[in-house]
Amino acid sequence: MSNHTERDGLSFRQSVDHMVDRAVQIMNLDPAVANAIKACASVLQVTFPVEIRGKIEMFTGWRAVHSIHRLPSKGGIRFATSVDQMEVEALAALMTYKCAIVDVPFGGSKGGLFINPNDYSRDEMQRITRRFARELAEKGFLNPATNVPAPDMGTGQREMAWIADTYKHLNPGDINHIACVTGKPVAHGGIRGRTEATGRGIQYALREFFRHPDEVKSAGFKGDLAGKKVVIQGLGNVGYHAAKFLSEEDDVKIIAIIEHDGVIINEDGIQVQQAYFHKNDTGSIKGFAGTPFSPDGAKGLELECDILIPAALEAVIHEGNANNIKAKLIAEAANGPVTFEADRILQKKGIAILPDAFMNAGGVIVSYFEWIRNLTHIRFGRLERRFDEARGQHIVHALEAMSNNPVPDWIQKELVRGADEFDLVR
Repeated sequence: MSNHTERDGLSFRQSVDHMVDRAVQIMNLDPAVANAIKACASVLQVTFPVEIRGKIEMFTGWRAVHSIHRLPSKGGIRFATSVDQMEVEALAALMTYKCAIVDVPFGGSKGGLFINPNDYSRDEMQRITRRFARELAEKGFLNPATNVPAPDMGTGQREMAWIADTYKHLNPGDINHIACVTGKPVAHGGIRGRTEATGRGIQYALREFFRHPDEVKSAGFKGDLAGKKVVIQGLGNVGYHAAKFLSEEDDVKIIAIIEHDGVIINEDGIQVQQAYFHKNDTGSIKGFAGTPFSPDGAKGLELECDILIPAALEAVIHEGNANNIKAKLIAEAANGPVTFEADRILQKKGIAILPDAFMNAGGVIVSYFEWIRNLTHIRFGRLERRFDEARGQHIVHALEAMSNNPVPDWIQKELVRGADEFDLVR
């Protein structure tokens, strides 16, 4: 089974490999070493039956392990009809490089199930997810020490809780069972800040870009993030949080939001949270108040803007539309949204690209925090908080003794407050 489509002659996997080849040439790396780095260590394909509404349906899923140079191998599980083996292998390779770039001690892995979640009820999705988890666990592709999934497109906290519970029942003696997945609900061993981590990482990375005057100038910008016009493609978990934080905290204007069924545009800026609620209520961004809608979402990528943030699927910017891109900066929030051919065209046009392997690493960074939290069986900051608060109180007393004046309440409050887990994750 394969629903992988090739665009402009290169598949997603080939595009990733070509990007790596270019890096290898720049590094003058030994070709044999390069081939070893690029190779996918192992791939599991499973096909299993689940009874749905009185009929047996067959489902096919994959889990690819690209590298075990560090354990566990880490990477999301996506539920989508675009999933196939080649896509999963390419995404697993990207996970290896991503973890290496941000120095998180994980190998790269990725999983996927060929399914449209919208076709099934909650109970049906639970049965399917638990069965898939069982297949992975029984074949050694789900384990807190060797292979740890996380949410991806089509999955979230709910699915991670089901997977963790399935693993626990299969391995009741494993005291670290809760660490077999990350991205869980906080009440089930998750960590505060994980849900929005990837979107928050996009915001932090863009802030960092605008702290480098030479890069800002070469991209054709002046000043900082404030007032920049941004087009977001994809209003899922990553796109929503990135757009929300950038508009609310950095004063950027989200002038267009692109979804699977079209694009909404407002040059004065879109209220991201309200658009997100509208999409969740109606299943579409169409009809959101005060924003003209066009069914030609692909054209939204070609709008005049300062920053384009593709935050959905791979290969949305390709050889066929790269020449029409008018953004000064592309921030790759999705995995592989710009093909190898498009990348070369955009470089020649002088458009700056912030690559996915760095931009969307916020998710795996906070997944690492969650995994450590699960293994240590204690919340971050739990041991130190009282000590930090006591030390802050000593500083307040020292300031008051030296100055013979009371410390203002607002200063005292900040000095005495110990960091909680959310502060530390941030």
